[in-house]
Amino acid sequence: MLFNSLQFVFFYIVVTILYFSLRHRGRVWLLLLASSYFYLVFKPVYILILLVTIIVDYFAGIWISQSEGKKRKSLLILSLITNVGFLAFFKYWNFINKNISLALGFFGVENPFHDYPFDLPIGLSFHTFQAMSYTIEVYRRNQKPEKDFIVYSLYVMFYPQLVAGPIERPQNLLPQFHTYFKFDFEKLKSGLMLMAWGLFKKVVVADRLSIMVDYCYDNPTQFSGLTLLMATVFFTIQIYCDFSGYSDIAIGAARSMGYDLMLNFNAPYLSKSISEFWRRWHISLSTWFRDYLYIPLGGSRVGSGRLYLNYLIVFTVSGLWHGAAWTF
Repeated sequence: MLFNSLQFVFFYIVVTILYFSLRHRGRVWLLLLASSYFYLVFKPVYILILLVTIIVDYFAGIWISQSEGKKRKSLLILSLITNVGFLAFFKYWNFINKNISLALGFFGVENPFHDYPFDLPIGLSFHTFQAMSYTIEVYRRNQKPEKDFIVYSLYVMFYPQLVAGPIERPQNLLPQFHTYFKFDFEKLKSGLMLMAWGLFKKVVVADRLSIMVDYCYDNPTQFSGLTLLMATVFFTIQIYCDFSGYSDIAIGAARSMGYDLMLNFNAPYLSKSISEFWRRWHISLSTWFRDYLYIPLGGSRVGSGRLYLNYLIVFTVSGLWHGAAWTF
């Protein structure tokens, strides 16, 4: 179910009205069921992936908090392998397999494995990283394990940010699911206005610009350098309005019910440096890589050679997270 569809409009209205008509526990169940339906609309069978990872991470979080030493670390590794395993298989199997076939081809050897014609589960890259942040934070003792299975399931499946983020941290989102939010007209108004602004950026700006951009990029030899330069400038606007528009709709939908999701874009094209740009572009992802990959690698507290290697690792993984191709 896409945010810029009439189906979502009806879905949002019905869910929000029912949400404010229920007591706290009923709201949690409603949001979980609504989020499940939201996901099932795309491809029902893929919800089994979410179910498996939710069960593994839920129990892993509890057992990690009760364990010490090597057992504690082993449980974290089990959780991470489960999450990364699904992501690697569905998103990167064909990419890796094609490269293996290419390498074996140089020696005249045929790859015995074949590509799989499956679709990438919607939002897999996003909810995988959100689930991983939970077990990592529990392991670091920054987050107590969530004992309520329904609440934890909702943390992973909360429909506003299930498909395209923001990638939330458990410290921010889990406590909110234990809170009863009274109807707040100002929050509802603010949320609806943000949703409308996001929809405008997505439908009116991004989708219109994509028509010209796609046409120019599909036929580059038919246009002058000036036209291609203009298409490239339009592409930067398109990709920003497309992604930040989706984030605005997600944040607005959550806000209208009382929930606060993290800011995901903060006028990145007004940045005065590259480092500032990455602090303002897709903030939930860039901070995820900073906290869970860059800093554990040593961050900037290392020699210059190792520092540049850390940069290379982080941006290579970030590129592959965006798409399974060497171009990324």
